[in-house]
Amino acid sequence: MLPSERLKGLDVFVSVVERGSFASAAERLNLTSSAVSKSIARLEKRLQARLFARTTRKLALTDAGSVFYQTCLRVLADLEEVETQIGAEYVEPTGRVRIDLPASFGQLHALPVILAFIADHHLLMPHISMSDHFVDLVEERIDIVVRIGGPNTWPTALGHRYLGAERLIFCASPAYLARRGTPQLDTDLEQHDRVVYGRSDGLVNSWLFAGAGAAPLEQRVMPGRIAVGDAAGQVAAILAGLGIAQLPTWAVKQQVEQGLLVEVLPQLATDGLPINLVWLKSRQYLPKVKLLLDVLANSLTPSGRV
Repeated sequence: MLPSERLKGLDVFVSVVERGSFASAAERLNLTSSAVSKSIARLEKRLQARLFARTTRKLALTDAGSVFYQTCLRVLADLEEVETQIGAEYVEPTGRVRIDLPASFGQLHALPVILAFIADHHLLMPHISMSDHFVDLVEERIDIVVRIGGPNTWPTALGHRYLGAERLIFCASPAYLARRGTPQLDTDLEQHDRVVYGRSDGLVNSWLFAGAGAAPLEQRVMPGRIAVGDAAGQVAAILAGLGIAQLPTWAVKQQVEQGLLVEVLPQLATDGLPINLVWLKSRQYLPKVKLLLDVLANSLTPSGRV
């Protein structure tokens, strides 16, 4: 079935629901009651489901009809928004937009950029969630996500922009290093307390070590004294003097610049996971999505904000 054919009858169906009867919907659409009835019948045949439970006294939606009605409202709202905005030289972004951000990176860097944008666009109504797990943009109708890591090949329904790879460094607090000494070699880390990233499955992420010259990266599982499943939590632990951690510069840049943390073993610093900006292609030309994508792409870097 052609995509355009799927739109046939949606406006009639929505009108029947909103007006409560075929006759009232026909009057609103300037059609005959027979034409409205036939349109609904064709729609039900195509969907292979009854949309209305008909009685002598009233017209009520079936469960399938209720689900289909909510979907129709979203589709027709999107079409109306595009029609009113296409061709305009400038249009104020309006309406709801769904955004999902990584927990720590989002809180520290992406959210301030979005909040500044929202402050200048009062008709925008964002729904911002934060998570580090995989999200299905199509299924969950999320317009934009920022993701650390991701697939090698993105689904065709999604657009994406590579922002760069995070830079991983080893760091600790001055108080910890004064008490336990500063490691000079990677093997020295075995004698230190380590703060690692703990996953929800009970395992810990490996540490990455840069190889000499053209040597490949080496991954080592380094059991830690403390495992925290959040970069901000790891930073809090090493600020408290509880050990050494391998962290991305976007998480510790400010603390290192202020002297609250010290980078150690700089020769072992290496690139980590890629940071990507991802969006639904079907929504990318809506001003509220396009403008947000532009500001995020121009403001976010692997080390944080520009």
